[in-house]
Amino acid sequence: MKAMICTMALGMLLAGAIPAAADDAAALYKSKCQVCHGADGKGTGAGQKMGARDFHSPEVAKQSDAEMVKITKEGKGKMPKFEGKLTDDQIKGLITYIRGLK
Repeated sequence: MKAMICTMALGMLLAGAIPAAADDAAALYKSKCQVCHGADGKGTGAGQKMGARDFHSPEVAKQSDAEMVKITKEGKGKMPKFEGKLTDDQIKGLITYIRGLK
């Protein structure tokens, strides 16, 4: 019985952490990515002029998470590198957030 209560408590804590992580990724996207990639991931006018990718495009959709991590860490074209500025977990959270943009 005690183990079941502990398991339920842990589950409730983890369930609360998932929305917090999603909120963190959303805030991070807004502060680091949105200026070029836009709120919807399709790119702002300025971002498109600099070559920012539309996250809904088939080219981006077929990229693996590992490829997206590499691009985020190392930068690409005019996109700055974020290695040393964002943690691996933050980058993974951003990729999950980006994949969920509609």
